[in-house]
Amino acid sequence: MKTNGIVVVFGAGGYVGSRLTPRLLSKGYEVRAFDTYWYGNVFDSLLSKNQNLKVIKGDVRNIEDVQDVISGVDVVIHLACISNDPSFDMNPQLGKSVNLDSFEPLVKLAKNAGVKRFIFASSSSVYGIKEEERVTESLSLEPLTDYSKYKVICEEVLLSHMTSNFVCTVVRPATVCGYSIRQRFDLAVNILTNHAVNRSEIKVFGGQQYRPNLHIEDMVDAYLHIMEQDVERVSGEIFNIGGKNLTLNEIAERVSSISGVANIVHEATDDLRSYRVDSSHIFQKIGFEPKREIDDAISDLVAAFANRKFTNPLGNPLYFNIKRMKELNLA
Repeated sequence: MKTNGIVVVFGAGGYVGSRLTPRLLSKGYEVRAFDTYWYGNVFDSLLSKNQNLKVIKGDVRNIEDVQDVISGVDVVIHLACISNDPSFDMNPQLGKSVNLDSFEPLVKLAKNAGVKRFIFASSSSVYGIKEEERVTESLSLEPLTDYSKYKVICEEVLLSHMTSNFVCTVVRPATVCGYSIRQRFDLAVNILTNHAVNRSEIKVFGGQQYRPNLHIEDMVDAYLHIMEQDVERVSGEIFNIGGKNLTLNEIAERVSSISGVANIVHEATDDLRSYRVDSSHIFQKIGFEPKREIDDAISDLVAAFANRKFTNPLGNPLYFNIKRMKELNLA
């Protein structure tokens, strides 16, 4: 069967990757879904229905695993990493080996194998703490943690290998939220919604910190939109991708309203990270803008709880990076 091309998603079994992979298949792409699958193989039901899906269990740190999957690929979407600061801090050596040390060898392999496009998921956390109302791609990068610093280095590494035949694009997503078949309950909107529904209480640490958030389906749309642009419009580009910038207090109030839980408790915190991402560049350059609200992500999660989509959502390690890493003796 003729397809629109072959895409390898590194980190396909993750929170975003598990939503992106089915969408790529629906668009007619052949997908090689590469992951360690530490959080389970979420594609069992898809495998029997779609011959364009290949599920590959591998590790980006193993060059042989990558060599086996990269041949004949048109597009690489690189999502694989130890996600977010707390997970990274559990085992900094593991984080460095996955997030940084493996990256340039993989990029070189992709380039030498004839991959045409490479999209890298960086992070909006690379900006650090910013007071500006509009945090654009032109502002200085001031990463506060090794997780963020390594994202900056990987951006630079990728773009240094770019040629006219190897088109590279960097995205800096806001914090993604909403329902996924590989669910995470260790992200701000998702945490608060989980606690509202299952503890009847919303606990906010601080509250005045701004957090840029993005509905998971908008994140998926962004990857597809970038892939489908003419190369000259995305080559060498760095795109912020975010929805609404809200304080943690504002998020808590929306969760309370939608879930019907009114009890919001405030506690002190030393996590003062606060930033507001401006995503006008990607709209001006290639016409992409998010279509969904944070309220939609909250409503989707509330509905998923009502429909019993989750097993033990407060304690199941599969929904929490740190708990799962400990369970696998990775921490």
